[in-house]
Amino acid sequence: MAALNDTIARVTQRIIERSAPSRRRYLDLMDREADRHGSRSRMSCSNLAHGFAASGEDKPAIAAGRAPNLAIVTAYNDMLSAHQPYGRYPEKMKLWAREVGATMQVAGGVPAMCDGVTQGQDGMELSLFSRDTIALGTAVALSHAMFDGMAPLGICDKIVPGLVIGALRFGHLPAIFIPSGPMPSGLANKDKQKVRQLYAEGKASREDLLASESASYHSAGTCTFYGTANSNQMMMEMMGLHLPGASFVLPDTTLRTQLTRAAVHRLAAITRHGGDYRPMARVVDEKAIVNACVGLLATGGSTNHAIHLPAMARAAGIVLDWQDLDALSAAVPLIARIYPNGAGDVNHFHAAGGMPWVIRELLDGGLAHGDILTVAAGGMGEYAREPWLKDGALGWRAAPTESGDDAMLRPVWAPFQPDGGMRLVTGNLGRAIFKTSAVEQQRWTIEAPARVFDSQEAVQAAFAAGELERDVVVVVRFQGPQANGMPELHKLTPPLGVLQDRGFKVALVTDGRMSGASGKVPAAIHVIPEALDDGPLARLRDGDIIRLSAEDGLLETTADLGARAPAPPPPDQAGVGRELFAMMRRFADGAEQGGSAMLALAGL
Repeated sequence: MAALNDTIARVTQRIIERSAPSRRRYLDLMDREADRHGSRSRMSCSNLAHGFAASGEDKPAIAAGRAPNLAIVTAYNDMLSAHQPYGRYPEKMKLWAREVGATMQVAGGVPAMCDGVTQGQDGMELSLFSRDTIALGTAVALSHAMFDGMAPLGICDKIVPGLVIGALRFGHLPAIFIPSGPMPSGLANKDKQKVRQLYAEGKASREDLLASESASYHSAGTCTFYGTANSNQMMMEMMGLHLPGASFVLPDTTLRTQLTRAAVHRLAAITRHGGDYRPMARVVDEKAIVNACVGLLATGGSTNHAIHLPAMARAAGIVLDWQDLDALSAAVPLIARIYPNGAGDVNHFHAAGGMPWVIRELLDGGLAHGDILTVAAGGMGEYAREPWLKDGALGWRAAPTESGDDAMLRPVWAPFQPDGGMRLVTGNLGRAIFKTSAVEQQRWTIEAPARVFDSQEAVQAAFAAGELERDVVVVVRFQGPQANGMPELHKLTPPLGVLQDRGFKVALVTDGRMSGASGKVPAAIHVIPEALDDGPLARLRDGDIIRLSAEDGLLETTADLGARAPAPPPPDQAGVGRELFAMMRRFADGAEQGGSAMLALAGL
């Protein structure tokens, strides 16, 4: 393992120093919680009896308090393909707990919405705030003080960050996050993308489009492109919250089953009862958060985590900002290209070496902290090993020394590009994230007149009317957390891609989100302050010249914005429950802080 890179060390130290007061408050709280709620023996007999009344043969063990009782917090539903396999997990996990003298209970369930289903629909405006709802649900599930450890079951976009945030407020307990794996590869992603663009141009029918999408999203498991869901799994390994190599093993395979069984056994071993106590509060420290950032940058992961990482860090008393991500990106090379940043999907990535290969490269290159506490007995070095079965028994072996596909994975000394591909751009239009790893370098700087919209539907209408057939910076404002819950704007990707393919210089500037599937069009996203918060985007007008440059770190206009009144925001929308989230919109803070009303109101 090489000496730690100077930039990684410097950014980590800056985060440690900045976070010192809030981190100390957090750890002191966790110590108090361990004293107050660390043993069921402190509960009254009535409380305890209620807690195990329906636990059958596990009643005596739970009542005695001499063995760990483990909580399952499940995000199961069978509409969401990634979470459908979780339906049968609890009954199996209870049996595996008994194998090591432990017990297990489903502490509670949390909602799990699918951004793939709500994409471009009204329900997408609930998506970001579903993360806070999940965190609150996790807190309710764990509030009964019945448990010695927790096994959160979740994979997808807001679900893992929500589970992490909620679980960290019970950080005196150990936690192992348990994935269910990606679906097998279906229709090639490039073919799917081609049909989407043909549909946007009116050259493919709805039947053609549905057939293409159904061939791509076709079975149980995570969607196979490298968006937010699969970036979640990568980060859980980089933070040491998974068993090593667990992220991308297919559902319903013997290896997946044995990994879940081993996770239950290991969780029992790292409780206070097990003799190797590893509370989540100590696992998720500043170095673990930096590791998650490094993994995100090295693999070209989802830009949504520029919002989720600061929110998760806050829950552990750690202050992370976009300047940290930008500085890390300058030091971390891009060593993986996974669709939409490359041709192959996560199954191809896994077959080429996957997370064990990436982690070995990062540790050997001095680009990740190897000295963090993890749920694995051997620490971070164990994550450079891949799980396998020999005669039906689970074991781990060293990651391959060479990439299985150098079009997808490359070593740190010969990367796809020298930086991590997520840059901060700033100027008189605010601060924003630009994902360079998805965009050809000759498109990193765009200067063109603005065309300003208040919704993605208005952009689509203008495209259909032929009004965007020119060099243009499309501005879509009033899409931030306070305005409408910050939905992803994937309806924009096909038309803007078509314009770019026709030879026009095109860029997007928005206070909304585009996520890990943002594609090939240069974009400044998550702009803060958002338009509704008196941000500069509210004062832009059609024709204003905008310069967006990832190379120079610029997001600016030549227009005199100070002389203008802000445009009025669109009216609030009701329906699909959006009105119930008015409080979250009203009190949400900026995207760089995590876009959370819950954390803001909690003073975290």
